[in-house]
Amino acid sequence: MAGSNLIPAIQLSLRAGVAAGLAIIVARLFQLQHPLYAMISAVIVTDLVAEQTRKLALPRLAGTLLGSSLGALISTLLPPGVWATAFGIFAAMFASHLLYLQDAAKVAGYVCGIVLLDHTDSSWSYALFCMIETALGIGAAICVSIVPKLIKPKRPAE
Repeated sequence: MAGSNLIPAIQLSLRAGVAAGLAIIVARLFQLQHPLYAMISAVIVTDLVAEQTRKLALPRLAGTLLGSSLGALISTLLPPGVWATAFGIFAAMFASHLLYLQDAAKVAGYVCGIVLLDHTDSSWSYALFCMIETALGIGAAICVSIVPKLIKPKRPAE
């Protein structure tokens, strides 16, 4: 890896690590059930450019809201199992497209699948905490993205 490419890699890795750590600390401070979602969201939406972090945050939040809500709803209508999970993933991803949320489709699908696969006994509670923890991780990533880059990459000689 060339030296000029190393600096952005270090900075992105540092930002993601700090955002994830911050999200985990706050999630534990508030004794949230699944700090994993705060950590995942912080890492996934972190970018070196603050605008891009915010841009990545919206589909992540929308997909989590749609997927967790749809998963909780389907869990009250269908018995748990493989077919309910497969249907939920399909429904969440297809609904994302119908709602013009194409960038949120995969997140909606896998979050819905997680609700249906492993949390049908407390699906609405799980959906709520999933949303809170995801928003927390996104907030941590946005906060870290505001901090200016510590090292500016050298510009090539003109």
